[in-house]
Formats: sequence, structure tokens, C-alpha cells
Amino acid sequence: MSVQRRRGQKARVWRTKETVDRRGNTVIIADPDGPIEVRAAFIPQRSARAEVPGQQMINVVRMVVDPHLDGVSLWSRVEYAGRQWDVVAPPTYHHGDRKTRHWSIDIRERP
Repeated sequence: MSVQRRRGQKARVWRTKETVDRRGNTVIIADPDGPIEVRAAFIPQRSARAEVPGQQMINVVRMVVDPHLDGVSLWSRVEYAGRQWDVVAPPTYHHGDRKTRHWSIDIRERP
């Protein structure tokens, strides 16, 4: 495991689960039963400030986590730096030797 992921910043990740809504449809939601505490490296990807009223600020960060994290998908949620984040792209698994394999997850700050 790399130094950045081992000593990285703390984050909480909510896995996803399937449930049935009031209409009888099967839907995927972030599991409210409890988050997973992880340490991750965070790499800024892109951002845009809201300069005019009505515009929205965009802040996207790549989260690099341990390869043993499972159950995370587009419907997962992340809490990092005291803010809520959404997963904006399917997590990408990078296979390598034991020290370099990891998941890359792009997350966007919730408005």
C-alpha cells in the first residue's frame, strides 16, 4: 500500500444496496446502515467557481483507496473534509503488484 493511502486523509464511504421503493420498483441507494471509514489520497481534478448568482460551483476530486473496498458504485456517497460528495464516475480498479493496486473514485462536492 502506498504511503499516501496508508497515511492519507480520513473519509467515510456509504456502500450501495438494492431496495424496493413504494411503487414496487427495485432501486439502488446509498446504504444508510452505516459508512465505512477509509484512508485515501485525494487528487484535485477540476473546479469552477460560481461568479454570478445562479451559477453552481463545481469541485471534482479523485479519491485513491485500498483495493479491498467493495460495494461502491455511482449511487454511493462520501463524506470528506466535513462535506458530502457524490460519486460521478464508476470506480476504476487499477491492478498491479500488492503495493500499487487500488481503486480510483472521482467524487464531486454536493451543492
